[in-house]
Amino acid sequence: MSLKRKIALNLSIAFSLLFGIVMMIIYMSFNDFRRDEFKERFRQRLEFTSHFISESKNFEAEAPLFFNENADNILLNEKILIFNADKELIYSTIKDRNVTWDAALLKELDQRKTIYTEKTIPEIYAALKNIKGENYYILTSAYDSNGKSKLSYLKYLLVTAYVMSTLLIGLFSYYFMGQFLRPLEDLNKEISEVTAHKLTTQVPVQQSQDEISILAQSFNTMIVRLNDVFQSQKDFTASASHEIRTPITRMAFQLENLIKFEQHSPETLSSLKQIQKDVYQLSDLTNSLLLLTKFDKENIQSLYEEVRIDEVIFSSFETVEKSYPDLKMDFLISEETSEQALLTIKGIQSLLDIVFINLFKNAAVYSDNIEVDVLITETASKLIVDVISQGSTISENEQSKLFEAFMRGNNAQNISGSGLGLRIVKRILEYHGADIIYSSPSENINKFSVIFSKI
Repeated sequence: MSLKRKIALNLSIAFSLLFGIVMMIIYMSFNDFRRDEFKERFRQRLEFTSHFISESKNFEAEAPLFFNENADNILLNEKILIFNADKELIYSTIKDRNVTWDAALLKELDQRKTIYTEKTIPEIYAALKNIKGENYYILTSAYDSNGKSKLSYLKYLLVTAYVMSTLLIGLFSYYFMGQFLRPLEDLNKEISEVTAHKLTTQVPVQQSQDEISILAQSFNTMIVRLNDVFQSQKDFTASASHEIRTPITRMAFQLENLIKFEQHSPETLSSLKQIQKDVYQLSDLTNSLLLLTKFDKENIQSLYEEVRIDEVIFSSFETVEKSYPDLKMDFLISEETSEQALLTIKGIQSLLDIVFINLFKNAAVYSDNIEVDVLITETASKLIVDVISQGSTISENEQSKLFEAFMRGNNAQNISGSGLGLRIVKRILEYHGADIIYSSPSENINKFSVIFSKI
C-alpha cells in the first residue's frame, strides 16, 4: 500500500472513530433529555391530578367530567389509576375492559413514595400522595411517541451524517495527501531514472526548505559520493585487468616454449603444465572481469544480437580443449525440439562464451571420466542447455551458496580455483535475463541447466 493511501486510510479511521464517539454522545444526550422532559410531563400530570383530588368535593363524581375537560393535556395512551389508602381502586380512566395493576408496585410505593420506570411499555410514573390526611396511590402510564419519533429521526440523521462524512473525509484525505506528496512522487520518479551510467544526474531541488527538499539535497550529495566510488572501482578494475593481461600473456608464451623443450624431468614437466593451467585460468578470469566492466545491466540490451547457441557451445569447447585436450563432449539436441528450431537467442556472444567456458572447465576439472554431455531443448518460450558431467556432487547445504563469490564446495578440495567462475556465470546470465540451476539427477551426476527465455 502506498504512503498516500496509508495516510488517507489512517486519517479516515481516526476521523470515523472520533466522529462516531461524538455521534454517540449526541444521541445519548438527546435520549437523556427526552427522558427527563417526558418524566417532567409525567410529574406535572400527576401533580395536576393530585391538585384536582385535593380541591374536589366529590372526587368519584367529578373525575370523569374533569378528565374529559382536560383531554387536550393528556399524554399519548395515558392511563390513570387511583387507589385509596387500603390499595383499593377508586378511579380508572380505563372504562372498556377489566383493569389490572401490579400489586408489588403499590407496596414499593410505601417505601419509595415516587417511582418512575422507562423499561416498561408504556412508561410508568407512580406516586404516593397524602391529600387532606388521606393516602392516595396514583399510577400514571403513557407512551412518549413524540419523543421516540424524534429520537429515531435523530438516529437516522446521525447515521447518515456519519456514513457520508466518513466517505467524504476519505476522498478528501486521499486527494489532499496526493497534493501534499506529489513532490515526493516526482522525487521518486527522478531517482528511479538514475542508473550506473547516469550517476551524475542531479534530482531537482525545490526552493522551499521542507523535508522533501532536504531529502533531495541529501540524495544529490549521496549520488556524487557514489559516482566517485563507482568510477574509482570501475577504473581500477579496467586498468588492473588491462595491465595484468600483458604479463600473463608473456608468461603463457614462455611456459609453452619451456614445455616444448625435452630436457625437463617428468616432475619439472608436470609442474610446468600445472603452472600453465593456472596461468590460463588467471588469463580467463582477467578477460572476464575486463569484459564485465564494459557492460551494464541497464544498457546491455541495446547491444544484443542474434546468437546461435550451438556455435557458442562449440567455440567455448574448443577454447577449453586447448587446456584440457583429454576432455570429450557429447552434443545432443532433445527430441522435444522441433526441426524448425533456430537455436538462437538474443545476447552478446563474448559474454556467453565465458558462461560455457566456465561450465566446461568445471566439467573437465571435477569430472571422473573427463567427459561432458550437452543437451539442448528448445520450446516456444524457452531454450534450455543442460551441461552434464560425472563426478562428486555438491551437498544440499552448499547448493544454496553455489553461485556466491569465492564459494567452493567440498568436492573442490585440493583443486586450484578462484571461486569466482560460477559467480561470473550467474551475473552474465542475469544480464541476459536467463537463469542457471544446479541439480544432481542421480548419484555422481552434476547437471547445470542454463535457461534462456525467448518471450
